[in-house]
Amino acid sequence: MLSLFSFSGLDFDAGKLRIPYADKVTHFTFYMVFAILGCLFLRERTQGSMRLGTAMVLMGFIAVFYGMFMEVLQYTLTSDRMAEFGDVLANTFGAIVGVSLIKWYFSKERPLKWKF
Repeated sequence: MLSLFSFSGLDFDAGKLRIPYADKVTHFTFYMVFAILGCLFLRERTQGSMRLGTAMVLMGFIAVFYGMFMEVLQYTLTSDRMAEFGDVLANTFGAIVGVSLIKWYFSKERPLKWKF
């Protein structure tokens, strides 16, 4: 919902701190966390019966397509929000890094396993 909300009328003067590509870093971070939490959610929801690879692929696709869907909605439904291809790339890379971190964390070298 906040992806479609316009913040233009609000006064966010944070001391004029300008960080290059801060919006892309934000997109990357949000979608990385989204993919990680989504994989953990699928694990809990299926009580550990879903294979790690299946959960990673499913959450990767969900995160990427959700990011694309939000950009399309920003382009079609809002007049003051912009859809950017760079945002889609940042979302995609964030989702890929998120599922990769899940794969690394639950790999055979780690003491925690995907199934109980």
